[in-house]
Amino acid sequence: MSTTDQTRARTRPRLGAARRELVVLGSVLVVLVGLVLVGLGVGEIPLSPAQVVQALFGHGDTISDFVIGQLRGPRTLAALLVGASLGVAGGIVQSVVRNPIASPDVIGITSGASASGLTAIVLFGVSGIGLFWTVLVGALVVSLVIAALAWRRGITGNRVVLVGIGVAAMSLSVTGWMLTSGSVQQAGTALLWLSGSLNAVDRSVVGVLVVAFVVLMVLALLQSPRLTVLTLGDDVAAALGLRPNRAKLLLLLTAVCLTAAAVATAGPVSFVALMAAPISRRLVGGGRVALGVSAAVGAVIVLASDLIAQFAIPGNALPVGVVTGVVGAPYLLWLLARGR
Repeated sequence: MSTTDQTRARTRPRLGAARRELVVLGSVLVVLVGLVLVGLGVGEIPLSPAQVVQALFGHGDTISDFVIGQLRGPRTLAALLVGASLGVAGGIVQSVVRNPIASPDVIGITSGASASGLTAIVLFGVSGIGLFWTVLVGALVVSLVIAALAWRRGITGNRVVLVGIGVAAMSLSVTGWMLTSGSVQQAGTALLWLSGSLNAVDRSVVGVLVVAFVVLMVLALLQSPRLTVLTLGDDVAAALGLRPNRAKLLLLLTAVCLTAAAVATAGPVSFVALMAAPISRRLVGGGRVALGVSAAVGAVIVLASDLIAQFAIPGNALPVGVVTGVVGAPYLLWLLARGR
């Protein structure tokens, strides 16, 4: 076989895998667009898909513009970005740690961010943009604690998971303390936020989330080649000229910021980060790390769950985190049962 033929033989599987990833991404985006149209159209004031599209492009009537611009639009956008952020964060953490249960929910990042946000709500009455930055700082501090306790000449999967579970237990203790320390009104507000709710999303926070997601998603995509190399193992990554520990820290920092941005916007929406990446890997095939597909799958999960939460029980809008928890908890148990 000539050198040209050998090159073509090596390139063909890569092109096929990339083509499949694009097809899967396109298919998931079609589902996502459909869910967005449904989310913007259904409600007490129903709107047809044509009305929704016209309003989105600035050609709608007064009612359509108000319903979408002021009521349903911010909520739908928040659901989309929260799901996408958690999907990418879960994909990064699971790939870096090389453990299918090592999502931000399990290893304590989400719990730490929630505890810091709840402390700010109960003790200082913080909300809006202030809550966003408080949760971000809290998530970064907790992630540094986890990294410091789990570090043994590098970051290894089992240590991160076990240390993270311990830190999550401590964070839950802080959460319980704050709930019992606050007033009844504060406890009610805090419980709604802790359930992961989009029922009263802050438009100013959604605007910050848009900027944060764009910046962090670009950083994640720029680092995705390193993520692919890290899945081969630290020794192989080092042989290929990569500094594994430095690359892991940068990737995990990106994942922590994405998780914190999502938690600050909607509270801890559970199990989305756990489910999105494995689903995307199965869709793409070959164990490929597809952050774009993970983002789209995460957005689909949250948008679909939010629609169920709004309309499953007439007259009673549930927090979206309740629905994702009902689906995600059995999935986690299944992972634990089938694992070694």
